[in-house]
Amino acid sequence: MCPATLSYSSNSCLNARNENFSSQKCRGKLPIRAEVLTVSPKKREQKKIHELLTAQGIAHTHRRVREVVWKQTHVTNDFCRNPSFDPVFLDEAYELCRNICAEYAKTFYLGTKLMTAERQKAIWAIYVWCRRTDELVDGPNADYMNNSVLDRWEERLEDIFNYKPYDMLDAALTDTICKFPLDIKPFKDMIDGMRMDTRKSQYANFQELYMYCYCVAGTVGLMSVPIMGIAPECPVSAQTVYNSALHLGIGNQLTNILRDVGEDALRGRVYLPQDELAQFGIRDEDVFARKVTDQWREFMKEQIRRARFYFNLAEEGASHLNKASRWPVWSSLILYRKILDAIEENDYDNLTKRAYVGRAKKLVTLPVSYARALSLPSLAIQQTKTRRIAHTSTSYTRCPAISHQHRYRITLSTKTLDSDGKKYPCVYASTRIGTMRSNLRPHGFQPLH
Repeated sequence: MCPATLSYSSNSCLNARNENFSSQKCRGKLPIRAEVLTVSPKKREQKKIHELLTAQGIAHTHRRVREVVWKQTHVTNDFCRNPSFDPVFLDEAYELCRNICAEYAKTFYLGTKLMTAERQKAIWAIYVWCRRTDELVDGPNADYMNNSVLDRWEERLEDIFNYKPYDMLDAALTDTICKFPLDIKPFKDMIDGMRMDTRKSQYANFQELYMYCYCVAGTVGLMSVPIMGIAPECPVSAQTVYNSALHLGIGNQLTNILRDVGEDALRGRVYLPQDELAQFGIRDEDVFARKVTDQWREFMKEQIRRARFYFNLAEEGASHLNKASRWPVWSSLILYRKILDAIEENDYDNLTKRAYVGRAKKLVTLPVSYARALSLPSLAIQQTKTRRIAHTSTSYTRCPAISHQHRYRITLSTKTLDSDGKKYPCVYASTRIGTMRSNLRPHGFQPLH
């Protein structure tokens, strides 16, 4: 147990959109707000797509996202406990988190320097917990990993959220969850992703791989949004921003998988959809033999196209985060795209070569990502529309006093890339919320700011 002395009090809590702190007591309920779905004339067609994706397992991820969005954007607790740590101990804990982040995620760490001090420390604490969780299955002791270890790690996570940290790094996360509206669900889902790593070495199709990517990387986006904050002038719903954060995590993990194919093959693992490998006449034995063939190159082109698709979806949310928080997100987005470029420059040989972005190229991305972070959201979105399909007429509106069971309904859809007509599953959210808000405002409907 950490040496800090914990005392509980009804102290300050965070407002619903995580833009600033409110000194009000956490008693009583905040006004209830909700999203209602307005469906386009293509309702039957969308229903078929919804049923198809549900049968393939995609819908489960989006139900989790809706749950997290609701919990992290609405403070409804009757009583908020805030543990008090020794200030010196807490400063040392965050300094340790900062050092770990600076050592293992240099580009991301530099991007966090624009954020406020409180947000910097919170992001460092989350990064360290995610890294420690990942090292359970990828670190030096990975050979001794089993479900019982992960079960104990999950119990320790619950202790963190119950204000009973085990060590200094846990204490930093405990302090963070007391200052920001973080829900335990994404953290538990990440541990579930580690469990998948211990029992699966293959994925039958992209639906299974998508679920794995959500657990180990998409969850990071869901954890980060409450810390980074959503711009107060944001014209889209909170759901849209969370969706984009999820898509960035999916794109990052798909890129990691493509970069590390050769290394994973040496460990007897193939993180690629088995049915898609079969379509190109590729067997696991070919991957283990590290054969780069024409079939492999064509297969890689499809995988890279899919990863870029998710990056395109992520751009909208990155442009609507709090202005001071956009730089690390854009840095990550641009850097991971360059990893895909490096795979192409290696003639799609990611079996015997590891694609990487050199230090000089990383430095070049910093001013580019900084410029994108400071650009107007409308301009950033307009720059990406040539790479994305136009939205359908489904839109979200806000209205008061609807039971929370119906608060976040969402339509699952497939979007199509302009270049080749390929369809990939993703969360659907309309960008037309601003128009709907302006129409509803005279009638007393309350937008969420």
